[in-house]
Amino acid sequence: MSRPHTFVPPAGVSAYRLSTTRGEFAVLDAEPQGRSRGTVLLLPGFTGSKEDFIALHVPLAAAGYRTVAVDGRGQFETDGPRDDETAYAQAELAQDVLAQAVAVGGPVHLVGHSLGGQIARAAVLADASPFVSLTLMASGPAQISESQQQRVKLLRDALAVMSMAEVWDAIQAMEPPEETETGGLDAGLDDLADLRRRWLGNSPAQLVATGRQLCDEPDRVAELAAVPLPKHVISGERDDTWPVPLLDTMAVRLDAHRTVVAGAEHSPNADRPLETARALAAFWDGVDNLDGTRPPTAPDGAGPARF
Repeated sequence: MSRPHTFVPPAGVSAYRLSTTRGEFAVLDAEPQGRSRGTVLLLPGFTGSKEDFIALHVPLAAAGYRTVAVDGRGQFETDGPRDDETAYAQAELAQDVLAQAVAVGGPVHLVGHSLGGQIARAAVLADASPFVSLTLMASGPAQISESQQQRVKLLRDALAVMSMAEVWDAIQAMEPPEETETGGLDAGLDDLADLRRRWLGNSPAQLVATGRQLCDEPDRVAELAAVPLPKHVISGERDDTWPVPLLDTMAVRLDAHRTVVAGAEHSPNADRPLETARALAAFWDGVDNLDGTRPPTAPDGAGPARF
């Protein structure tokens, strides 16, 4: 489970419901400071939410980018069926993303974290025209690692016989003590209560459906490589959901810009937000919105970029 540093939006970040042709979606929206260099749509991962990107808004606004982080259908503060899994088919979620891009006033730079990256990929493969670039953040070429598949299957089995509140209690009972204490989060905030509130806001059907997708996702890298869109693969230097060497190989297959954020793991957006924001802005700054020119693999032209 991703753990944002806070659930309180910083100054300059607006929380509202974005109206689209596919319904309303809860978003956090930050306008750029000074001249606008573009708009960014941020998609969270499995069990995550728009708050996972909360520490990126201010530095990216300072770099000139409007950032819109969204709760997908059935995630946290966006409504969705609680029993009907068909609403969460990947193709349906991809159509949601296309509608969101239009609603925020594209074309947009699209960023997907983990599961959000696979949904972003599906959206681009369905229709790349609303997008200026695609960034896959800690999101791999196909299904998640075997160890993570086992965790997701345990969750799916639990959701079949337990309520969301009961599953939350069970998860907390299994976590190491340091993971369940709020001291590792922002002092003075009841972050564990916020995490529980987010968990309870999720649709069980959404978790089951998207969890199955994570375990069954095919390799679609060749299809994505054929799409003439600048691409960026960014991750931490450690990741147990998709091994980092696998992400390195995927970046080569995509002919993508590659960033490895030192000191970060599966959520560089939360682990090292300033370094992650700097890497994202550097990539977008290098993308020519008119001819789709891709930035070099790294500032020195050799090897993965490290920030």
